Amino acid sequence: MGGINLEVFKFGVYILFPIASMYYFGTNLDSRFSVPDFWPKREETHRIPFERDEIRMELDRLKRQRLQRRKERLESEEVQKDGQRERLVERE
Repeated sequence: MGGINLEVFKFGVYILFPIASMYYFGTNLDSRFSVPDFWPKREETHRIPFERDEIRMELDRLKRQRLQRRKERLESEEVQKDGQRERLVERE
């Protein structure tokens, strides 16, 4: 049987192991577990317009972008429909 010294050693291991692991994984986290350039810089993020002119310009930009996407989508649908028509004509 071990005696008092073994019990003190086991108690020390039981206490020090969690503390040592928390210290190891808890220090220097920025360099150990970080992904470089994960968060965007301030210049790369969206800026919310507050002035009336800025809001109007942003709305115009979004409208132009939406109309451009719609135009491209309609053109691609027309191309697909023309392709389907040609296939139907070939089958007949």
